[in-house]
Amino acid sequence: MVDKRIYRSRKEKILGGVCGGIGEYLDIDPVIIRLIAIILFFAYGSGILIYLCAWILIPLEPEEEMATARVIS
Repeated sequence: MVDKRIYRSRKEKILGGVCGGIGEYLDIDPVIIRLIAIILFFAYGSGILIYLCAWILIPLEPEEEMATARVIS
C-alpha cells in the first residue's frame, strides 16, 4: 500500500504551496484548487482563515521526495 501524504508543494507554489500541494494530493490541476480558494475568499471570507490554517498545519514537502520525483519524471 502506498503511504500517500499531503504536503505543501515546493514546485507548484505561488504563495504558500497549499493549493499546489492539495492539487498534487488529489491529482488535480492546482489551478482548479486556486480558483476554488479564490471563490471561497470572496464569497464567504472564511477561505482566508482556512488557507492560513492549512499553511500552518500542512508540512512542507520534504526535499528528498522532490529529488525522487525529478528522477522519476
